[in-house]
Amino acid sequence: MEIKVLGTGCPRCKALEKTTRDVVAEMGIEATIEKEEDIVKIIGYGIMHTPALVINGKVVLSGRVPSASEIKEAIHKNQ
Repeated sequence: MEIKVLGTGCPRCKALEKTTRDVVAEMGIEATIEKEEDIVKIIGYGIMHTPALVINGKVVLSGRVPSASEIKEAIHKNQ
């Protein structure tokens, strides 16, 4: 599974990255987690607000920091 956290480095983006890493560790799944801070690449995903969470190339959440349970649900739906 490939997970990307899109964001330019703001506190909300960092919070999403940390929560995502915690959730993946808790779930015990194999996943590559990358932080994408290049604004051109972020825009390429078609999002207007960061942070955003991309799972296997699909934007699943954007514009807010979701709860850990929301991230778990998104991972389950997009495995």
